[in-house]
Amino acid sequence: MKPTIQISDQQKLQFKTDGYFVLENVIPDQFLNLLRSQCQRFIDQIDVEMDRQDTNVMGINHRNKRYFVSNCFRQQPKLRQFLFSEMMAEICRATLGENVYLFWEQYVVKGAKEGMAFSWHQDSGYIGYPDHRPYLTCWCALDDMSEENGTVHVMPFSRVGIRSWVQHIRDEGTNDLIGYFGQDPGVPVIVPAGSIAVFTSINFHSSGTNHTSNLRRAYLAQYSAEPLLSRDQTRLWGNAEPLLIHGEMAVGSPPPNIPSNFK
Repeated sequence: MKPTIQISDQQKLQFKTDGYFVLENVIPDQFLNLLRSQCQRFIDQIDVEMDRQDTNVMGINHRNKRYFVSNCFRQQPKLRQFLFSEMMAEICRATLGENVYLFWEQYVVKGAKEGMAFSWHQDSGYIGYPDHRPYLTCWCALDDMSEENGTVHVMPFSRVGIRSWVQHIRDEGTNDLIGYFGQDPGVPVIVPAGSIAVFTSINFHSSGTNHTSNLRRAYLAQYSAEPLLSRDQTRLWGNAEPLLIHGEMAVGSPPPNIPSNFK
C-alpha cells in the first residue's frame, strides 16, 4: 500500500520545536476497523488475569476503569498490517529518520463512565533510565476524542521548557509514574476517530476521565531509531523489528541479534 499521507514541513518543524503534531482523519477504514475489532479480546484477557490473581488492580491496569495491553501483535498477527504499513513508515521517516524499528505497541482504553485519568508523564519515564535515544509514539484514536471522554493532552516544549528525560515519581494510589506537577493543562487533542497524535517519548502528556457511556479506545504504535536496550545494556527493552533500513521498507528483515525477553 502506498503512503496515504505526507508530513508537511510545518508539521516537521512543530515536532522539533514542540515535540508533537497531529494528523486528522488519516487512518484508512480497513486499518481502523481492524484495530477496533481486536480491542475487546485483549481487555477481556486482562480481566481474566485479574480474576486469576484475585485483584482489581494490576500494574497501571484498573478493572473497568482503564487498560493498557501491550504486544498484542504477537497474538494477532493481523495488527502487523497496520504497524508495518507504508503510512506508518512515512510518519517515521519524517520524525526518526531512515532507520526505524518497531519498539512497542499497546491498546490504551478507558472504561465507560468511570474511565480513570492518567497522570502527566513522558513515555520515556517508563523506560526508567535516561541513557536512551527518545523514541516515537503514534497515538491512534479509535473513537472520536473529546475532553468528555478523556482525550490525551500534550505539552508543547515551548511551554514546559523541558525537552529531556526527567525522573518520574510513582503514585501509590494509581501506580502512575508522574513527571510533571505544574498547572499548565497542555493542549487537548480533540480529533475524530482515525486521527493520530504523533509525539516524541520525552513529550509530557496526560489524559482525563471518561465521563461518557462508551469506551474510549486508543492504540499506540511506538517506534525507535535504534534498538532500545535494558539499563545494563545486555537485553532488548522491548521489540526491535525493522520497519525501515536506509529509508527503504524492511518488513521481514531479521531483528538484531540481541537477547530479548520475548520469544
